[in-house]
Amino acid sequence: MTNPAPDHESTAAPVEPHRVLVLNSGSSSVKYQLLDMRDRSRLASGLVERIGEETSRLVHTPLTGGGEPRERTGRIADHDAALKAAAEELTADGLGLDSPELAAIGHRVVHGGLRFTAPTVITDEVLKEIERLVPVAPLHNPANITGIRTAQALRPDLPQVAVFDTAFHTTMPEAAARYAIDVETADAHRIRRYGFHGTSHAYVSRKTAELLGKAPEDVNVIVLHLGNGASASAVAGGRCVETSMGLTPLEGLVMGTRSGDIDPAVTFHLKRVAGMSADEIDVLLNKRSGLVGLCGDNDMREIRRRIDEGDEQAALAFDIYIHRLKKYIGAYAAVLGRVDAVAFTAGVGENSAPVREAAIAGLEEFGLAVDAGLNAVRTGEPRLISPEYARVAIAVVPTDEELEIADQTFALVAPDAVRVDN
Repeated sequence: MTNPAPDHESTAAPVEPHRVLVLNSGSSSVKYQLLDMRDRSRLASGLVERIGEETSRLVHTPLTGGGEPRERTGRIADHDAALKAAAEELTADGLGLDSPELAAIGHRVVHGGLRFTAPTVITDEVLKEIERLVPVAPLHNPANITGIRTAQALRPDLPQVAVFDTAFHTTMPEAAARYAIDVETADAHRIRRYGFHGTSHAYVSRKTAELLGKAPEDVNVIVLHLGNGASASAVAGGRCVETSMGLTPLEGLVMGTRSGDIDPAVTFHLKRVAGMSADEIDVLLNKRSGLVGLCGDNDMREIRRRIDEGDEQAALAFDIYIHRLKKYIGAYAAVLGRVDAVAFTAGVGENSAPVREAAIAGLEEFGLAVDAGLNAVRTGEPRLISPEYARVAIAVVPTDEELEIADQTFALVAPDAVRVDN
């Protein structure tokens, strides 16, 4: 017979770790969110920006208990100091990184190449491979690596998981992923189309299927992620079969400061005729092109204001932006063969009714239409903006890359955990 436990001993089961901290480390910023994966609710979020400058700024927002945002200003020397400052803010809310309730830290990593097709627990070998990919992601992977190393130093005992922007696009067929250049040269230097914004495209395509009351494998969706960076994807039955960004995030749509598609010979021309260096051309195409290059503004709200005042330069920039969008919608409809929905997401896609209206205008013969009244509604919820008679649904689906990273991270480290969707 088993003796009963003494009165002073607790018989309560220990709390299983159920929180995930999501880190998005940029070159001079760190964004973070802490989530409770039992109900996928947010506990806190924050942003550290202008790292390394005298004007560094941290804004931390507790998301439970009615807490008010807190702000710190003044120099934050590096990512190590930034993450330690964020950890202090979390501790002040009783959510410290030393908590046994923290299950893992999920990191956004921009480039995973062909090797990383799913979320991956970070080991020394994984980190070395992310480092080996720096030449094809020189603006992003180094910052992601810095964030990983700093987080490892803060919690060396905790699983650190990399969730790759490129992973969702690794299902593209070779016909879509290969550039038509010498195969040996391409393979030697990893030159192919990888695509980016993958966590957003995965989340939005899945949510669009839910909005239609269907399973993802039964739906073909064109996702338009329109922010300062912009990309399109063709998703057939939950799998990406084509996307607009390529070896780097420069290819594809017109963006806030990036040119998108351009004749490669323009670079040779600028070198030979204008005497520009490779670095100068890089800056031109990535930082001085797109909307800002066309009209001096990359804020769509400002561009629309200028158009309303009769500004022809702003109007031309808008028309070029929309023209490129229409080309991709048409091309991806051809790639998919059958389109069930077109989903707009990210800052411009979610908030600019004129962009959505203009992008779909004239496509009625293809089964696409926008209801003006539904399009004008402002809400943070996923919604349809197409009339009932339209053959193809037009959706607005707010993206949630942090939740997608947290979901993928938690599913990897706690696959048997019980969760309740909120």
